[in-house]
Amino acid sequence: MADQNPIGTIGRLTLATRGADGPGQVELTIRGGRETYTAWSTEPLPTMSTVLVVGSRGGRALDVEPWLDLNFERETGST
Repeated sequence: MADQNPIGTIGRLTLATRGADGPGQVELTIRGGRETYTAWSTEPLPTMSTVLVVGSRGGRALDVEPWLDLNFERETGST
């Protein structure tokens, strides 16, 4: 099975990021299963945040940004 590029994948933080002070962890659904990667962000992001993978640092380290799921908000009425 070929490796799937995680860039552009939406995931959820399982460990908060600390911005420049350190990484967290993101769980992605990829290659038919769930995998955990080291997640870096420019600003601190809390655990359980939904994020978009925007870059790779090599190995299992990824750059992420906050992601707002508009479909979820429409379906649940959340804001």
